[in-house]
Amino acid sequence: MPPLTFAPDVQAAREAGRPLVALESTIITHGMPWPKNVEMARTVEADIREAGAVPATIAVMEGRIHIGLTEPQLTRLAQAGEVMKLSRADLAVALATSRMGATTVAATMICARLAGIDVFATGGIGGVHQGAEQSFDISADLQELAQTRVTVVAAGAKAILDLPKTLEVLETLGVPVIACGQDAFPAFWSRDSGLTAPLRLDHPQDIARAHLMRARLGLPGGQLVANPIPPAAEIPADRLAPLIAQAQAEAAAQGISTKSVTPFMLSRLFELTEGASLAANIALVRNNALLAAGIARALVAERRL
Repeated sequence: MPPLTFAPDVQAAREAGRPLVALESTIITHGMPWPKNVEMARTVEADIREAGAVPATIAVMEGRIHIGLTEPQLTRLAQAGEVMKLSRADLAVALATSRMGATTVAATMICARLAGIDVFATGGIGGVHQGAEQSFDISADLQELAQTRVTVVAAGAKAILDLPKTLEVLETLGVPVIACGQDAFPAFWSRDSGLTAPLRLDHPQDIARAHLMRARLGLPGGQLVANPIPPAAEIPADRLAPLIAQAQAEAAAQGISTKSVTPFMLSRLFELTEGASLAANIALVRNNALLAAGIARALVAERRL
């Protein structure tokens, strides 16, 4: 049996058949500074509760996968140093050696599936990095979406990535990419990447039905629901483009690669946008959490029909 520990409110929700929404923990440990990280985590969890679902922030502690964190655990994680950034390749090692670990999109999907949670809200997925034709730097998130049956709600892929190649890989892997409320594929901090999403669904009920239909068809993998950042919070793509290019050049000059690229880029863009990127990040995560809660509620309702 997998080493799962359920928080009391998550266990109660499981027993009562209430809707659950998984949340990653890398955004807490590697995506935002203290104390903004814990404030954001608490706010997002509160948003999900107010929307009629139960949040389950996932992390690895003391050799256990924690499905939902208590308040002391959340605070401890947010302040901890030397936290492993866990993807599919690292998860078992962290558990076997009792290391503290924060779950990326891929690892959160695995853990959510083990816990029987169908819906996961995050900021943005990983994807194909710029220059991947030389570095082969492609996030494990894409392969995970192709094999683990969890619906992931994100504001598209992170804007620092090669978005056309990311969509091409998702298509090759057979992952449904569903824009919600618009035809354009969003680009994290910006609503429109200039690319058209392959699919569009505007209602949580339709997204829930598509999730269930994939299971009925025996299709592996999940769905990527691309939910654009609220208009009032977005940073226009034309403002971001030169800043992203500057940060990428700095990362290359400093020899930053693999798992260190995204944290460096997010930190540098926070500086270059004078904090605007962090405010936008928080807004889009909250927006994604609300949609995920709606999908989770719709899944419970559909299964009761």
